[in-house]
Amino acid sequence: MNRPERPSESSAHLARDIIQDAQDLVRLNIELAKQEIRELLLRNGVAIGLLAFGALLFLLALLVALPVFLVLLWSNHLAGAAIWLGGYVVVGALLALVGRLRLRLQPLRRTLSSLEETRNWALRQIKSDDRS
Repeated sequence: MNRPERPSESSAHLARDIIQDAQDLVRLNIELAKQEIRELLLRNGVAIGLLAFGALLFLLALLVALPVFLVLLWSNHLAGAAIWLGGYVVVGALLALVGRLRLRLQPLRRTLSSLEETRNWALRQIKSDDRS
């Protein structure tokens, strides 16, 4: 004749299962956080690179075209220098603007959402085990 399982053994087994599932969820949440951080670092790395390149072009505009203006303040050389300076400024401003628009400093939304789901799941598991 089969004896029914004692409640303490059943509760212990359920508790072990819940703990194992919770550990798995925590591990998966950590992996998700790592992935999101990598994605954020890559995106912000590109944005910072664009900002740096834009700043470099602004610096080049000042360091190259400004002396040209001072030396060539006569004839059509001035128009040539103005065109180069304008080109550097426009390209530098566009790169800086694109870099600024791409820069994202935000919380890890997917990880936070997943952690909230995990917390709610654990609370449901604990509440359902208390009733049985």
